[in-house]
Amino acid sequence: MMGALIATLIGIAVGLIMGLTGAGGGMLAVPALVYTQGWTMQQAMPVALLAVSLGALIGAIDGLRRRQVRYKAATLMALVGAPMTSLGVWVAKDMSQTTLMAAFSVVLMIVVFRLTRQALFTSENSINESAIALVNSSTGRFDWNLKTATVISVIGSCAGFATGTLGVGGGFIIVPLLRHFTNLSMQSAAATSLMVISLVGSVAVGSALLHGAQLPILFSVLFASTSVAGVLLGRRIANFLPSKTVQLIFATMLFCVALSFIWKIVR
Repeated sequence: MMGALIATLIGIAVGLIMGLTGAGGGMLAVPALVYTQGWTMQQAMPVALLAVSLGALIGAIDGLRRRQVRYKAATLMALVGAPMTSLGVWVAKDMSQTTLMAAFSVVLMIVVFRLTRQALFTSENSINESAIALVNSSTGRFDWNLKTATVISVIGSCAGFATGTLGVGGGFIIVPLLRHFTNLSMQSAAATSLMVISLVGSVAVGSALLHGAQLPILFSVLFASTSVAGVLLGRRIANFLPSKTVQLIFATMLFCVALSFIWKIVR
């Protein structure tokens, strides 16, 4: 009973964050499972990825309905990111808990810095006019050429490796890079990211299982189901909250998680 309650509460919280921000569910799911279940990070990763992937799928479907998803770019990022995900799972399998937690903490701190800077100094609807890969203003789609394909492929590779290594969805990499190297709006970048997360995350779960990871069936199903419910709730709440407020709350939460991991390493 207590395990089911914990799975429900964590699942809703993870989904809520994804629904609000378009990313970040995995970064909370992994440490939450580590602390509440007593699992290693390797044990927590596939369960977290399963929930994150399903939640991202729900968000991507909503983005497709609103015509916010750049599905060709998402597909390319997923195709390039998939083999990098397998590489990341293989790397993580042989890493010590201390090294993996240290790497995870560094990534969290980088994300905290980027989210805080974006929330405080960037307009929500600003467009990067000096972007390398450009979206055609008349069609709303990318003008595809070698430069655009290269930029999108590199973003997909980075996200895929992070997904496999750290057990996170990759949205914390995809969204900032899309905003930096393309002229996509924040809404479109987040929606496109969710489609990539759903595709690459599914590959990461399969790869982890092939490498011997175990999925506790009942716990995983409950955790994933409540995460999906959280995503739906988060997307509704997001309509009533300023995105800058959401980003700052999220950054504070990630900062606390990173500090807790660092404390666990040094003590």
